[in-house]
Amino acid sequence: MFSQRLICSPRGARWARVLTRDHLRDWEVPHDPAERAEQVVAELASNAVRHARVPGRGFKLRLKLDRVAGVMRVEVTDARGERLPAVPHQDMDGESGRGLLLVVALADRWGWEPYAPSGKTVWAEIDLQTLPTRA
Repeated sequence: MFSQRLICSPRGARWARVLTRDHLRDWEVPHDPAERAEQVVAELASNAVRHARVPGRGFKLRLKLDRVAGVMRVEVTDARGERLPAVPHQDMDGESGRGLLLVVALADRWGWEPYAPSGKTVWAEIDLQTLPTRA
């Protein structure tokens, strides 16, 4: 398991992605699930910075690898428990707001849970085994 508190800024979000990439490489996670996890972290960290920023408080990144179950779990915890994640409609015309659509597309499972005393943790799970593509 890896856990790190980061500043709630664009720089912190970028650092979360770099840390994820480096740890997954060190853990020798296969390319496809590692790439998906890295993108999921980028989206969740970006959402924490954009939508859950509280002055003086950061966000926490946690990565869990369960080789026995074949699952990688990504968690991003922020300080804004009242701002819950919602997947937008796919026909959105705006220039932003599609981050959770990417999470839904890339993760095998995702959700959120309260984090005491006033925050939330948004999580996503990625299976290490991927189905082979048909030619």
